[in-house]
Amino acid sequence: MASGNLKRLAILMVAAMSQGCMAQPGLTLHQSVGVSERVAGSPHNQTPKIVTDFSALARDNSAGVVNISTTGAKPQASMRQLWPPGGNADNPLSRLFQQFSSEFGGTTGPSSQTLGTGFVINPGGYILTDSQVVSGATRIRVTLRDGHEFRAELVGNDPASGIALLKIPAKGLTTVTIGSASDAKAGQWVASIGSPYGLNDTVTAGIISNMSRAVPQDSYIPLIQTDLTEGSGDAGSPVFSLDGKVIGIETPVNDAVSNAEGLAFAIPIDEAMKVERQLQQFRKAPHGRLGITIQDVSGPLAQSFGLAKPEGALVSSVEPDGPSAKSGLRPGDVILKMNGVAITDSAQLPVTVADLKPGSPVRLAYWRGNTVHDAVVVLGRLNENTFASTTQATAPDGLTVRELTPDERREVGAKGGVRVEKSVGPAAFAGIEPGDIILMVNNTRVSSPDQFRQKVKKSGNAVALLVLRNGERIFVTLDMG
Repeated sequence: MASGNLKRLAILMVAAMSQGCMAQPGLTLHQSVGVSERVAGSPHNQTPKIVTDFSALARDNSAGVVNISTTGAKPQASMRQLWPPGGNADNPLSRLFQQFSSEFGGTTGPSSQTLGTGFVINPGGYILTDSQVVSGATRIRVTLRDGHEFRAELVGNDPASGIALLKIPAKGLTTVTIGSASDAKAGQWVASIGSPYGLNDTVTAGIISNMSRAVPQDSYIPLIQTDLTEGSGDAGSPVFSLDGKVIGIETPVNDAVSNAEGLAFAIPIDEAMKVERQLQQFRKAPHGRLGITIQDVSGPLAQSFGLAKPEGALVSSVEPDGPSAKSGLRPGDVILKMNGVAITDSAQLPVTVADLKPGSPVRLAYWRGNTVHDAVVVLGRLNENTFASTTQATAPDGLTVRELTPDERREVGAKGGVRVEKSVGPAAFAGIEPGDIILMVNNTRVSSPDQFRQKVKKSGNAVALLVLRNGERIFVTLDMG
């Protein structure tokens, strides 16, 4: 009898031990590890749950996403070819795509056709999309998920922010839910529903890489950077948080950035809705402008200017006869406050200024000569030409440069040179920073972006640049190999 009880006890102990080590049915490996740790009383090392199912998000939101096709009077230089996708003409998939080319802009002639995506924000037919989708369009067509097509009215287009508002003659439409980008963080999962190459209902997923990426040539708004897959026709697609709320609008940026694999950008929905309200009420969105170019204040720069810590926005150039120039601001000033509010990050200043109306007076506190000074600036008007008014050239070395303004030439005492607007890849590795002025390429002076590009192209794998920074000149060698 005792022997039988011992056997049963041994069997129960083996079963209990086996149950504690086996993954429970229906759980992933990571979840099984978490369960085991909770059983062991060690909850602090639990592995986060990996998101693998976006079907509910797609099911609940696809009806609020629309396909947009436009016809323009002439080809749009800023838009890439949409259809057919590049590839071998002998590829069966390419031949299949060709039969749709006349529908999606594959024809050539005096008009051009582009594709994009939008989403319904009001049951009465209001649709939000990216500005570039409709820029230069003479005819806009919206196709709903159920196949119904409408000719759309352009309520307003604001290239400065990258936002456009459309209206179609329909009621009772399914809408998306507007969220807030302020609740999102780098590293979180997001999903997008778009129409790459006209293939509507295309769902992609990824994570947020950065919540505030400044791309000054494309928008005054710091953008959300993600690793979502982005193709032609995805511009204007809604970016969703995992709870199914829109936190951004996909937007194409300049080719120097967007051609890099794994980089996609979105306009934060909070700023987009501010512009949308103005477009709906006034059909335009006027923005204030200081007339300056700014950059971050790094630790070394803060030390050189006598600041206790890196803060504010450093003025790198001032537009001649612009609003700030009239108030006495000059390159080297560090703007610390606007209307009494501290500027902790340089990306904060353009958004704050653009939210104000032209003609508004603003009080600036700025640092110059180890002392805080005050100035009142009457804001000018920001428009789409502001982002394309200066000739630029992007070289294979990762440098984006522009011509010097007459005021900048006087300020640095140089007859020529080009100013660095962006530095990535080999240039960034060599230590070249935005705001630097390149005077020479391999002992040859340069005075325009085109000349700079030609000289670099002929320089081979090693390029010697004479760089002017904070009054000092130094040669920098770029390795192009």
